[in-house]
Amino acid sequence: MAHRLNLSARVAPPAYHIRGHPVTLGGAGRLPPLILMTDDARLADPAAAIASLPRGSAVILRHYDDPGRAALGHRLLALSRDAGVRLLIAGDARLACRLGADGLHLPEWMARRGLWRGWLRPGWLVTAAAHSPAALWHARRAGADAALLAPVFATASHPEAKPLGVLRFTAWCRRAPLPVYALGGITAETVGRLAASRAAGIAAIGGLTTGA
Repeated sequence: MAHRLNLSARVAPPAYHIRGHPVTLGGAGRLPPLILMTDDARLADPAAAIASLPRGSAVILRHYDDPGRAALGHRLLALSRDAGVRLLIAGDARLACRLGADGLHLPEWMARRGLWRGWLRPGWLVTAAAHSPAALWHARRAGADAALLAPVFATASHPEAKPLGVLRFTAWCRRAPLPVYALGGITAETVGRLAASRAAGIAAIGGLTTGA
């Protein structure tokens, strides 16, 4: 289903620009259909999940509070290379540079500030977290290639957060100034409801470790 979303997004109106250049969503393998989010509580060791991802997917290393984050990043980068998967580092451009990672994921506050730009490397894929239409515009102005909009459905990661639902997610996604991924409560049962959303793909933690 993620590949289907990615392909359908390619025929959407070409309203997106990445760093000043018009792009076709998912074109030339630029945007991955699937993004796995690591989580130190729900996915302490993401190695097996990375190995099972389709080639062309991406992984965002979160594990913010892990004292061995750099060492974990080194290990996951090697696994990602073998699996044909891109590794993005969340919230730490310096670590992304040091590891030679494939890109950076910006928490919402980091996208608003835009302080990471001095660390940008050629070929990086940059994503940003978003929870509102305003945050989507912040992500666009920050120079992100795509935004992860959440939570679409109820999610174990943030049980207190009110889900957007399909209609609101679709409306925000279609009006967004950059490609959008669906994040939050994405499972084999819920992903089919996003077929008409024009999302560029899906991002998940549990959904990509349970066969979604």
